[in-house]
Amino acid sequence: MNLDFINFSFLDILDIILVAILLYYIYKLLKGTVAINIVIGIALIFLIWKVTQTLQMEMLSGILGYLLSGGVIALIIVFQQEIRKFLLMIGTTNFKSKNGFLTQLKFLQSEINADIDVDTIIKTLQSFSKTKTGALIVIERTNKLDFLVNTGDKMNALINEAILESIFYKNSPLHDGATIIRDNYIIATRVILPVSNNTKIPGRFGLRHRAAIGVTERTDAVCLLVSEETGEISYIKDGEFVLYKGIEQLIEKLKKDVSE
Repeated sequence: MNLDFINFSFLDILDIILVAILLYYIYKLLKGTVAINIVIGIALIFLIWKVTQTLQMEMLSGILGYLLSGGVIALIIVFQQEIRKFLLMIGTTNFKSKNGFLTQLKFLQSEINADIDVDTIIKTLQSFSKTKTGALIVIERTNKLDFLVNTGDKMNALINEAILESIFYKNSPLHDGATIIRDNYIIATRVILPVSNNTKIPGRFGLRHRAAIGVTERTDAVCLLVSEETGEISYIKDGEFVLYKGIEQLIEKLKKDVSE
């Protein structure tokens, strides 16, 4: 068989690898959200379009071509939250630091972060719930939160119940703002979070809830908070409240999310 017509260079191989990495990262970014179903649908339409082009089915391929070309603006609208997270990740990456860059590209490594002690965190929040002690905890995932850490007081303390209780004790100077956790370490307290401007948030939710929603809209972090008014423990991810039935289910959901 004569394969002289195939012109395959090193740049073609590099192109394929880079596209594969980009697609895989997009998948990791959208995994677990409704948006992943939209991406799969678009991919199927694209494949059908290519098949119809190959088979010279002009009418159908023309319709699909116009549909795909006119759908760019619609995609930007649908994926505005995910696009914002991606751009924020790129903008806040410390490329001068090898460790910082590799942590941002977490999917390239099998294991970067240490297991987070979810059980201790939830146990402490249960205690806060009983005493109606307000608390807001942000758990870093793929997107580094250095731009938020710099707004508060830096710390490097291994997670344990006593430290969390001392931070959120109502007379403690550290209890205002949020606490950020990375790699099972408390890395900052009194952190100022961006507040969500979503007008659909019910009025009964205060600034603490709006801050938790705001940071999860802009990054892939997850938030746990305790309401001072009701003592209710809320879990927020991707700018939305995650519903759960009982503490065991909350622990299961959180462990799954922080291990991804």
